Amino acid sequence: MAVPGAVLDAAAGPAGAGAPERIRVLVVDDHVLYRRGLERVLELDDDIVIVGEAADGTEAIARAEELLPDVVLMDVRMPRRGGIEACAAIREVAPSTRILMLTMSEEESDLFSAVQAGANGYLLKDVPGEEIAASLRAVHGGQSLISPSMASHLLAEFAALSRRGATREDAPAVPAPRLTARELEVLRLVARGRSNRDIAGELWISENTVKNHVRNLLEKLQLHSRMEAAMYAVKEKLLDPSP
Repeated sequence: MAVPGAVLDAAAGPAGAGAPERIRVLVVDDHVLYRRGLERVLELDDDIVIVGEAADGTEAIARAEELLPDVVLMDVRMPRRGGIEACAAIREVAPSTRILMLTMSEEESDLFSAVQAGANGYLLKDVPGEEIAASLRAVHGGQSLISPSMASHLLAEFAALSRRGATREDAPAVPAPRLTARELEVLRLVARGRSNRDIAGELWISENTVKNHVRNLLEKLQLHSRMEAAMYAVKEKLLDPSP
């Protein structure tokens, strides 16, 4: 089944050999009927097991710390504490857990805030229910996903910020001295949406080497995903004005 979102990340695959273990998912949504329906759909997939549920961000943080799920599937707009605030907190209590936002919100501010909070994906609730399982597998496997309509907003913002940065006379030439020259090359290509395979071909290195460079630069910059890395590259004006 095709993954419904735009793939912006392919830094790592599932670890281990042999048959994969079932993906342990925590479902977070304040609408109980939607949550129940979603759980029923996901439970039909042999690769997924629902280990818990929560009705708001506060409960999600506690459940994530208790259960340490592989993936949290979480709404953005919820009472008490929203999904974006919870996302950042879950990163603290369960750093290995990946987070997929599933929401009705098409607000660009919510998308950008979710990425900055460390979300690994952002899908709209109009995606067919049976395709959500494919998205969970992709996120669990190391990819970052965004609904196509939202991805266009994100890429447009990247382009606008890059153009504005390129015209500033006071823009520093090569910020981020903590990165090696090769890591800067990889970061620039990541920010332009290149896959690991494309980067490997362009730089004449192996895909595994690309993956290592991506992991290293994310660790050095204290970022969680390639989407955050792209935002960093734009903010620090690391992109050349040419495509």
